[in-house]
Amino acid sequence: MKAHRIGAMITRHLYTFRHSPLRLVEMVYWPLLDLLVWGFLTVYLQRSGAGVPNFVAFFVGALILWDLLFRAQQGVAISYLEEVWSRNLMNLFVSPLTIWEYITSLVLVSLMKLTFSVGMMVLLALLIYGFNLFSLGMVLIPFIANLLLMGWSVGILTTALILRYGQAAESLAWVLAFLFQPISAVFYPVSVLPPVLRAVARCVPASYVFEGMRAVIAGKGYPRQDLAWAFGLNAVYATVALGVFAWTFHVVRDKGLLGKVGE
Repeated sequence: MKAHRIGAMITRHLYTFRHSPLRLVEMVYWPLLDLLVWGFLTVYLQRSGAGVPNFVAFFVGALILWDLLFRAQQGVAISYLEEVWSRNLMNLFVSPLTIWEYITSLVLVSLMKLTFSVGMMVLLALLIYGFNLFSLGMVLIPFIANLLLMGWSVGILTTALILRYGQAAESLAWVLAFLFQPISAVFYPVSVLPPVLRAVARCVPASYVFEGMRAVIAGKGYPRQDLAWAFGLNAVYATVALGVFAWTFHVVRDKGLLGKVGE
C-alpha cells in the first residue's frame, strides 16, 4: 500500500467538509439528540428509584460506546456512498488505487468523523450528567478498540453488499448496525435475553464489551475473559468482511458492473 494514495483519498473527503460545512450538522445533531433524550431518561429513572446503582453510568456509558460502534460502521459506509452518489467510483478504480488502500482510507476517514462526534458526547456527558467516560480507566482502550473493529467490519460488509446490489441495498448503511443492537447487550445484560438470542449474543463481539463495561462500573475488576472473546470474534469478523469485500469487488469488476454502481 502507498501512503500518498491513502492520504489523497483522505484529503478528498476533507475537501467535502470544507466546501459543504453543513455536513458537520449530521455529525453533531444525532449524537447530541441521543445523548439528551436517553441521558435525561436515565436521570429520571434514577430519581424515580429504579434501584440500580450507578444508573447514569450504566446507560450513558453504554450510549456513548454504542454510538462509537455505530459511527465507525456508518463512517465507512457513508464515505463509500458519497463516491457512488457523485459517480466517482469508476474514476477511482481506473487509477492505481488498490482496494486495500481504498478501504484503509475509508477506515481513517471514519476514525476522524467519530473522534469528533464521540468526543463531543464525552464532553457533554461530563458537563450535563457528571459522567466521565475516562473513569473506566485503561480498560477503556480495549473496549474502544473492539467496538471500532466490529464497527469497521460491519461497515466494510455493508459496502460490499451495496457494491453488489446497488441502490436497493443503500439503506443498509443506516440499518445494518442496528440489527446487532438487540443482541449486543448495550443497555441490559445478556442474561435477560431468551436462550436462543443469548446464544446468538455470544457470537457478537460488542456483547462482551458492554458486559465488561458493566462489570468495571460495578467494581468487579478487569474483564479479561470478555475482552479475549471480543478480540477473537473481531478477528473472525474482520477476516470475513475483508474477504467478502475483495470477492465482491472482483465479481463486480469482472462482470463489468463497476461503472453501473449507483444506477
